[in-house]
Amino acid sequence: MTTASRLAVDVRVEDLRLKKPFRISGYVFESTPVVVATVTRRGVRGRGEAAGVYYLEDTPAKAASQLQELAPRLDDGLTREALQRLLPPGAARNALDCALWELEARERGVEVATLAGLPAVRPLLTTVTLGAEDPAVMADGASALGYARALKLKLTGDTVVDIARVRAVRAARPDVWLGVDANQGFTPETLAPLLPVLLEARVQLLEQPFRRGREAELDGLRLPLPVAADESCLHLGELDALRGRFDVVNIKLDKCGGLTEGLAIAKRAQALGLKVMVGNMLGTSLSVGPGFVLGQLCDVVDLDGPLFIAADPPPTVRYDDGYLTCPPEVWGPRAVIPGATG
Repeated sequence: MTTASRLAVDVRVEDLRLKKPFRISGYVFESTPVVVATVTRRGVRGRGEAAGVYYLEDTPAKAASQLQELAPRLDDGLTREALQRLLPPGAARNALDCALWELEARERGVEVATLAGLPAVRPLLTTVTLGAEDPAVMADGASALGYARALKLKLTGDTVVDIARVRAVRAARPDVWLGVDANQGFTPETLAPLLPVLLEARVQLLEQPFRRGREAELDGLRLPLPVAADESCLHLGELDALRGRFDVVNIKLDKCGGLTEGLAIAKRAQALGLKVMVGNMLGTSLSVGPGFVLGQLCDVVDLDGPLFIAADPPPTVRYDDGYLTCPPEVWGPRAVIPGATG
């Protein structure tokens, strides 16, 4: 009887410096750690990067520990489907799942989108996010992002300041698609006076207005613009409960645990009549590759994480005229991996 050989798994944590502090409701990022998993099978390598979910205390360090503990028990026949049963949703499974996608794409010599049953990838219109700052600072930032065709504003729940933020950015950029993200910062009472301003400013998406666990506060509100669930939907098992309260689900691979589950969420959401959005945590271009594949199925794309990194290592994704392109050398069958074959 032949014993299966072990799948080689290398895990490292890197700390990425940001260009400047990034502020959202209740949190300020000055740097971001990420975990990178590299798997090797018969000389061919695949990689995945994950940042974790800060509000769940799902850190890259925790993910690295999970992967290092699991690695000795993985044989080279590991499949993505089997991985879903070995690890829960989160950063560890995301990094390893994405590494397995790249590994199989390189072994077969096909694009990841082909493995996923999708047509050839196309450039994606993506939002670019403005952190929650003084309204004048956000307006200046919006003006500086002249190439962007879509902007997403971080709001904090301070209604007076948020109203000024929305008006300032819309005045600076009357041409762009505009969405706002509360990151759970509002209550029904603080949101109410903001709503007329969102309509006045032609805001087209309101993301996660209320706290996770308080989704019932949306019942009966009849909000006049689409509402997206982010923190309110972490994985596939929470998706069906969104129907009737949310219009859009924001899929982040760090939340759900990889591209495999991300694709399943997108397809189930569409079957439920929900629109689909793909988002990301802060990270390098490597983290965007899987999201770019998922984005081919999405109505809204928010994949701007590398724009906040002080030094995004090449090869990198491209942001041109508001569109995101992920060249095949970034992640996939033709990825440039020093010392790798295949």
